[in-house]
Amino acid sequence: MVMPISSGGDHAAETESTESLLPNKNQQGGDDGGAGAGDDFHGASFSGAVFNLSTTIVGAGIMALPATMKVLGLAPGIALIVLAALLTDASIELLVRFSRAAGAKSYGRAMGDAFGPLGRGFLQFCVVVNNLGVMVVYMIIIGDVLSGTSSSGVHHHGVIEGWFGPNRWNGRFAILTITTLGVFAPLACFKRVDSLRFTSAVSVALAVVFVVITAGIAIFKLARGQLPMPQMFPDVHDWPSIWRLFTAAPVLVTAYICHYNVHPIYNELRDTLQIRPIVRTALLLCSAVYIATSFFGFLLFGDSTLDDVLANFDSNLGIPYSSFFNDAVRVSYVLHLMLVFPIVFHALRLNMDGLLFPSARPLSGDNRRFGVLTAALLATIFLAANFIPNIWDAFQFTGATASVCVAYIVPAAITLRDRHGIARKRDRSLAVFMIVLAVVANAVAVYSDAFS
Repeated sequence: MVMPISSGGDHAAETESTESLLPNKNQQGGDDGGAGAGDDFHGASFSGAVFNLSTTIVGAGIMALPATMKVLGLAPGIALIVLAALLTDASIELLVRFSRAAGAKSYGRAMGDAFGPLGRGFLQFCVVVNNLGVMVVYMIIIGDVLSGTSSSGVHHHGVIEGWFGPNRWNGRFAILTITTLGVFAPLACFKRVDSLRFTSAVSVALAVVFVVITAGIAIFKLARGQLPMPQMFPDVHDWPSIWRLFTAAPVLVTAYICHYNVHPIYNELRDTLQIRPIVRTALLLCSAVYIATSFFGFLLFGDSTLDDVLANFDSNLGIPYSSFFNDAVRVSYVLHLMLVFPIVFHALRLNMDGLLFPSARPLSGDNRRFGVLTAALLATIFLAANFIPNIWDAFQFTGATASVCVAYIVPAAITLRDRHGIARKRDRSLAVFMIVLAVVANAVAVYSDAFS
């Protein structure tokens, strides 16, 4: 199974048959570019759709969640994880309902129906910014884990640095260069997401390994009385500490964003009426994973929890075979990110092409444009990952800008626009609440981050 990626615009809709995860359920063959042509495809199953949506949700955001517990405390932090899931469920329900009324088969078309070409372009821009930020985060994490990081003034050794000692070839720049040229570039050359179905399946298994090992270590140490009571509430003693509480909001928004994949999953279902329980099942599953990771990650490291919790797995954990588990946790998740990267990159490239060349022929049919755009985007991500200091800064930027638009503001705006007269009073109230909450919380987060 492969995570489908929506481009968010009409330009992408033109390439739907060649670029999407699976052929449309009503499509029995035709020129769809290979895989799936002639297949007797009758639509995606419930479990398959839950799998794909869950894969969309669980990404690099999970690494920053333990740090949000350090800022908020466990009780408010877990409560906000649940609240973010409920708001995501509500925003997706609005998006699906208004898309049905407009007959829109993509997020971009729904936005275009409400606000015209400018609205559609704005959404594409937001998806580009969001996906760029996410992939920069992926590269930062890969660099931190493999080559080390000096967060908080303390150097944390990377896996390769620990195995072979510090060398020129295993420094941050060298590691990211090797990863970009040896892994990302070849996988980014695939024109169809379906070509990545096997690497996607492996990436999900590797993410599960991280969660299971982290929980197992925490439970083992807790049973032996080696862990202190975690901080349940934030330490609020002055204005800066109050402002800092808001910095967690963008991280939670980034952790749950999946809206640009809802339409492809919906279009492939055997029974489109299942989309509501599919979304709720996926959100419930991901919330459980997030709560477990937040709780056990913060329980393990307490006040020493870093912005990227993977960087904490570089010292003696106080358990047998500590070094082995440290390396297993870090390597498994780094490999997971490497294999998810090209899928997210596929959506980025398609949206960027839609913004730059809205009237051009489909990207898959123009090898020169495809190659130049791929190389330019990979170079941009590579350079950003080398100059942005940590994942907290990257999450602050994407979460407080593009992500909050894609996840909450755009669905709420479509609801308030209500071109088809289907909005209820409750819908309008919810839309206003989401916009106000998103704007205020993220504006304060940006101000707090700049102030600090």
